This record gives sequence, C-alpha cells and structure tokens, in this order.
Amino acid sequence: MDFEIPKSIKLEHEELHEDLEEATMESGSVGDAAKAVQEVLHPHFLKEEEFALPPLGLLPKLSNGQITPEMKGAIAMADRLRAELNQMLKEHREIVARLKILTAAALKENKLEYVQFAEKLTLHAQTEEEVLYPAVILVAEYLKLQSEK
Repeated sequence: MDFEIPKSIKLEHEELHEDLEEATMESGSVGDAAKAVQEVLHPHFLKEEEFALPPLGLLPKLSNGQITPEMKGAIAMADRLRAELNQMLKEHREIVARLKILTAAALKENKLEYVQFAEKLTLHAQTEEEVLYPAVILVAEYLKLQSEK
C-alpha cells in the first residue's frame, strides 16, 4: 500500500523548497548561505518524504476507525523514523544553525523576505519535532495495538 503524505504538508515542503531555491539564486552572502541550507535540507526532505511523513496520510482513516492489513507497512516506516530520530533531529539543528547565518546575511543585505523564509522553515522544523514525528510514531503504535486484538 502506498501511503500519501497529507497534501498540506506536501505543499508546504514544495513551497519551502521553491523559496529556498529562489534564495540560492541571490548573489553574495545571502545566496551562499541559502546554498548551505539547501545542502542539508534537500537530503533531509527526501528522507522525510520517504519514511517520516507518509504514515500521516493514514490519520483520517484511522480516526474514523478504518484499519486494513495493508496499513501495517506504516509500522516499518515509523520504526525507521524512531531508529533515525536522533539523526533527523541533528539535521534539524544543523538546518536551523544554517538558517541563522542566512538570517544574518539577509538582515545585512536588507532582504527581509529571506528572514521570513528562515523563520518559516525554523517553525516547520519545530512542528515536525513537536507534532508530526510523534504523530507518525503514534500511528504505528496504534496499528500495533489494533493488530493484537
């Protein structure tokens, strides 16, 4: 069974990626700082989209009591997230550190749109840590409990 990342999260990732791509086109320290963010963000997003976010697509069905045997595949994804969680959080810290450099460069060059971008991406990472990653792990725990019945 393919698990689809909720559309709202997928669109947010796409928007963040597009905004960062735009920032990398800037000359000078803003462009350099954006490229440094992109260097760590891109592979991180790929991992998230591979295993850290797809189980969230099951939430509407699970909340309505719909459970199918095919959903068990989400358990493996969540187990991988749990196994790699420290690395994912480390990547978030690196992304945020690089965003601080981007913010400083953007302030210095009076390019406030990139300050806003950095704030938005920092908040996105925080949301993943506080809500999305735990929700994925809970999806798997719920599926495990339901399969024991």
